[in-house]
Amino acid sequence: MIRLLVALFLCVVSVAPAFAVNPDEVLADPALEARARAISAQLRCMVCQNQSIDDSNAELAKDLRLLVRERLKSGDSDEAVIAYVVSRYGEFVLLNPRFEAKTLVLWGMPVLLLVLGALTLVVAARRRGARPAGAPLSDDEKDELDKLLRP
Repeated sequence: MIRLLVALFLCVVSVAPAFAVNPDEVLADPALEARARAISAQLRCMVCQNQSIDDSNAELAKDLRLLVRERLKSGDSDEAVIAYVVSRYGEFVLLNPRFEAKTLVLWGMPVLLLVLGALTLVVAARRRGARPAGAPLSDDEKDELDKLLRP
């Protein structure tokens, strides 16, 4: 019985994002609907922030989905629809930010951090290897060490 409940729960959870787009939002033209879904998958829900508007049940996400569909019905290209939404909400609305001069820091920071980390490791390894060896033990110190190490 528990296995059945767990299986049912997993089935419901796995299709939960499919319930985000309401039937009244779906366009009659399958090609336009496919384009709308593709665009919606690229846009971030400003309420949830870790979901696309296609997966979110928030009211703002619904409004954005309707906006995308209206723009597509009016004849806008996919790029024009995305540009319109970005002009209203900023670059943050894109789940995958564009590679531009203003996002260069965002894209370059992981590489920069990796290079800095590697340089830090190299410098630390060189400093560790460059340490001079201590002065050799005197005869008295050797005798004392031998006494300590004997059982």
